[in-house]
Amino acid sequence: AAGSIAKEIDARRLLLMTDVEGVLDENQKLISEINLNKANEMLKNNIISGGMIPKINTCLDAISNGVRGVVIVDGRKPHSILFELFSDKGAGTLIRK
Repeated sequence: AAGSIAKEIDARRLLLMTDVEGVLDENQKLISEINLNKANEMLKNNIISGGMIPKINTCLDAISNGVRGVVIVDGRKPHSILFELFSDKGAGTLIRK
């Protein structure tokens, strides 16, 4: 639903709050930024699995339809949105075209 709304209102960025840090690599380390191609490759190679699959599909759909970037942020961490919005490092995984 969030991805569809972001597309309809022509949003520049979508924040997905969830119960995970963000996208993890094959060594379970947080990836701070990936592009569409890398995300698709990770899906194909089962690096992204389980409950993260629908989240990534939402991200890919939103980005493919005009949203410039989607950030997956851990909603369990205090102030994670503030860190994402107001720090250079961010707080999760940014996925963009």
